[in-house]
Amino acid sequence: MPSEVTIVGGGSTGCTLALLLSRYGIATTVLERRTEVLNHPAATILNARSQEIWHHANPNLAEQIAALAPPAEQIAMARWYTDLSSPPLGEIDLLADHERVESVKSHSRYLITHVGQQRLNAVLWESVDADPLVTVRRGVQVKHVSTTPSGATVRAVAANGAEEDISSRFVIAADGSNSVVREAMNIAMRGPVLANMASVYFSARLFSDGIHPVLSFIYTPTFCGILVAHTDDNYVLMTPYLSDKQEIARDARAYWTRILPRVIGREESFRIHSTGTWTMTSQMAETFAKGNVILVGDAAHRFPHTGGFGLNSGVQDAHNLAWKLAAVLEGRAPAGLLDSYEPERRPTVECFAAQSVANHFRMDAILEGLTSGNRALARVTRAFAHPAVDRLPAAVTRRVADAMMNRAMRPIAKLSGDSASARNWRETIRQRIPGQIEEVASTGLEFGYAYSGDLIRTESTPQPKLGEGVIDYRPTTWPGARLPHMWLAGEGDPEATHDLLDLRDYTLFTPDPLSWHAAVPSTLPVVIVALDPAPGIDRRQVLDLFEVGEHGAVLVRPDGHVVWRTTSAALSAATELERTVSRIVITTERASAAT
Repeated sequence: MPSEVTIVGGGSTGCTLALLLSRYGIATTVLERRTEVLNHPAATILNARSQEIWHHANPNLAEQIAALAPPAEQIAMARWYTDLSSPPLGEIDLLADHERVESVKSHSRYLITHVGQQRLNAVLWESVDADPLVTVRRGVQVKHVSTTPSGATVRAVAANGAEEDISSRFVIAADGSNSVVREAMNIAMRGPVLANMASVYFSARLFSDGIHPVLSFIYTPTFCGILVAHTDDNYVLMTPYLSDKQEIARDARAYWTRILPRVIGREESFRIHSTGTWTMTSQMAETFAKGNVILVGDAAHRFPHTGGFGLNSGVQDAHNLAWKLAAVLEGRAPAGLLDSYEPERRPTVECFAAQSVANHFRMDAILEGLTSGNRALARVTRAFAHPAVDRLPAAVTRRVADAMMNRAMRPIAKLSGDSASARNWRETIRQRIPGQIEEVASTGLEFGYAYSGDLIRTESTPQPKLGEGVIDYRPTTWPGARLPHMWLAGEGDPEATHDLLDLRDYTLFTPDPLSWHAAVPSTLPVVIVALDPAPGIDRRQVLDLFEVGEHGAVLVRPDGHVVWRTTSAALSAATELERTVSRIVITTERASAAT
């Protein structure tokens, strides 16, 4: 029997969606062009919300991923250097603020961590391979997509050249930033190019003081870049370039072999594993869905790496989509339910994109007054992309690009030495570094993104936030927000609120379950959960967190986002609950009728 869902792309987003749908008993076919996991790391930041979603897919999967994570104290430091053999210019230690650390720990059973995407994908591939409801076909290219009112068909080309048409009710484009499916559907990407980037994945023993910064920002007169620490003395070093005529793009191994000793700043052996290039953009697809083809992850949106939102937003896309696809495929909801995917996810990823771009350009403040920064780089990068540049001799383009990069970096030499000017510059940079905190700490966005639209009973008051809602997270049951984490009393061990969410129906959390059980019709698709605190947790703490008093209730979707809440008692609010649940069905029926 053919799968009802074909997922093109077996990366973190595609595999997550397949595993989430498997929980509903829905079979998927995953088409992946690679036959082996790409060894060159891309994303590294796995935030706690993504780990909650993997836990929702399979608790054992979440534990496998968590087991890859290094101890928190090894990934809490970001430092700024001239070269790695010199004392750091300054640092941000995320464990220094003990009150903030304890607050972050209270928000989830998981903590944000750093795991190379190649290691994550290896675990995800093992999971989908072991799942009887997921059929994975590797070494397959998709070259054509067609749609009908009732489904979609992709033409898959195997490694031996054999072609096959695969039809299903829905096709999900999870095939990355250069999505073939998106292109086949004539869906354009909108947004600016910010930089051309190159990276090297290598091994070396770099730090002798026992501290391994997870991020090291390096400024030398001949190289500027970011060093990302991985496990077992493995690192990724990345830097911008202007033209594919430059050595860094033409002969990457030669370039990195020459430049790594300068970055390290001392005699140290190293081994290069792989190199890569990519284009840093901030772009959105003009639509996230066309017919029965739906875009997720990098196929729908691309961000700068500054902030670590890319991979995690794709996992969130999968979570938002999975319960809706299941409801439609199981006949519990009309197809119009899927129309809520883009209105909910687009504002969220636009927020992440804006933060990523702001982080990228905020880095200019570090060297302000000394040299140009990322804003100037973006302008020059776009200039080099002009068709007229392609008509120049390659040698000319290369010399001009190298000269412009060298000219921008040369003033950084003023940071070195023991002159009064050099000391003043280093002190200035040290004082500027705390202003980069949003680059490395964004718990407010990690948990605080909220949805609005037809499926949410939005309130007139704004979402409660701490500050701008970027660095610190304010748990809330404000409609659209993620359900706060809390440990509740279970039949045995304490249970997390997110573990108590029903897979298909809505979940009603209330401190007064008896009254709500009596008031809610048994025919309503609502499961009632008592807000009884786990041993050692004060009842007042739970009531304050849920913000509905002693007798109110919070209605939550299967993906953990609040739909509606009330401070009123069951007797007076049950009718409003019924209207809320009915309103969701009516809204989606209308949307379905309009399509």
